[in-house]
Amino acid sequence: MKAFKKKFSRRSFIFTPPLKKTMFSKAINSGVDIVCLELEDGIAQSDKNLAREKALDIINTIEYDSKVEVLIRINSIKESCGLLDIAALLKSKNQPDGLLVPKIKSPEELIILDNLFTEKKLNTKIHAIIETNLGLEKAFEIAASCNRIESLFFGAVDMSAELRCQNSWENLLFARSRVVHAAASKQLDVIDVPFLDLNNMKKMKEESVKSKNLGFTGKGAIHPKQIKILNKVFTPSLKEVNKAKKIIKLFEKSLTGLIVYDGKLIEKPVLREMYRIINIYNTIKK
Repeated sequence: MKAFKKKFSRRSFIFTPPLKKTMFSKAINSGVDIVCLELEDGIAQSDKNLAREKALDIINTIEYDSKVEVLIRINSIKESCGLLDIAALLKSKNQPDGLLVPKIKSPEELIILDNLFTEKKLNTKIHAIIETNLGLEKAFEIAASCNRIESLFFGAVDMSAELRCQNSWENLLFARSRVVHAAASKQLDVIDVPFLDLNNMKKMKEESVKSKNLGFTGKGAIHPKQIKILNKVFTPSLKEVNKAKKIIKLFEKSLTGLIVYDGKLIEKPVLREMYRIINIYNTIKK
């Protein structure tokens, strides 16, 4: 089995409004893996045009640590603001590392984006937010819609509103699991929604661990003080890394699809996760 390569670790992300460059600089230097310039829900309608201009100005004028992945969350491409976002990006001298595309309801939306950016010979990646009922229904098709997709994000606030349920871990467990499964079907990263209570860091850590155990590769933050905990939770431990290296080595020597490690029978499909662990660790340690 061949190891897959990935440029970025994606243990944590944070949104920042582009209206003030100083806020972007603080976000970049916070230790977070992904900084997302916000054009959608976090921006008032009256500020949409200015936010778009400021976001592109940041992309075109500010140098930042290449280890940090910078995304722009555009507005829905089914809305006029979203179309204006795309038109401006297609004309931009420089591109963000990727687009965070909200309120996806069908794979066709991403296919349209893929075609537009391909026509302009741009390599901009796509990250799709699954936060609608239709998006959840078609999550597997969305994950497979084009080669630009790097990850799926889970949006709990919009999802709970659509499902008419309280935004809680238990109520959204099925939705979270389906997004994880869809991402795994195409070896995509999958990022969980931020924990919203800044006064309960213990519970935030507990929920982050549950997210990791469910299959998420990272989780969002609403404040820089959450980032250190998120990075620690989603960083493979030395014990996990050493185990992964040993299992990979045993399979490289094996003539079959089975090995015995620590008295347990392990099948070859486990290699995918072992490579992922090594990949994350190597990316972080660069």
